[in-house]
Amino acid sequence: MRLRQGLAAVAVALACSAPLAVPAAEGYRVAFVEVPRLLQEAPQVAAVRDGLKKEFARRDKDLVALQGEIKKIEEKLQRDGAILSDAETQRLERDLVGKQRKLKTAQNEFQEELSLRQNEELNKLRRQIAEVIIEVSKEDTLDLVLETGVVFASDRANITEKVLERLKAKAK
Repeated sequence: MRLRQGLAAVAVALACSAPLAVPAAEGYRVAFVEVPRLLQEAPQVAAVRDGLKKEFARRDKDLVALQGEIKKIEEKLQRDGAILSDAETQRLERDLVGKQRKLKTAQNEFQEELSLRQNEELNKLRRQIAEVIIEVSKEDTLDLVLETGVVFASDRANITEKVLERLKAKAK
């Protein structure tokens, strides 16, 4: 008797919860976009890369020149160390150490500033990409667009190519 009552209670509970198990996504349009691919292939990425290269070219050239000065001093000390006076050798060694410190500091500053600028430009680019994704989503009347954590997406659900084409059009 108790077994029947227990089974009846389970059956009632299952019957009541069945409508909750119906997929809620019926009628919704979902798409997927590959943001890493956009960050590699969008023409804006090349423009940012070229801009940063130009922006930091002079400082990079200065660092290379300082490295050349250090190399010359090292070569002179190695080549002429035996014939140089002690005072001259000490002066060159102090100069070498000073230039090496200056180079290390300049390289660190250069790297920090370059990283900062790269992050700034990457954030701008991400905002541009997000705006284009939203535009495409609205035009295609999409309810949800996913970018990460997707195990599978059919070609029909993948809007990456559309977004990439729009980014290319905006770059011209």
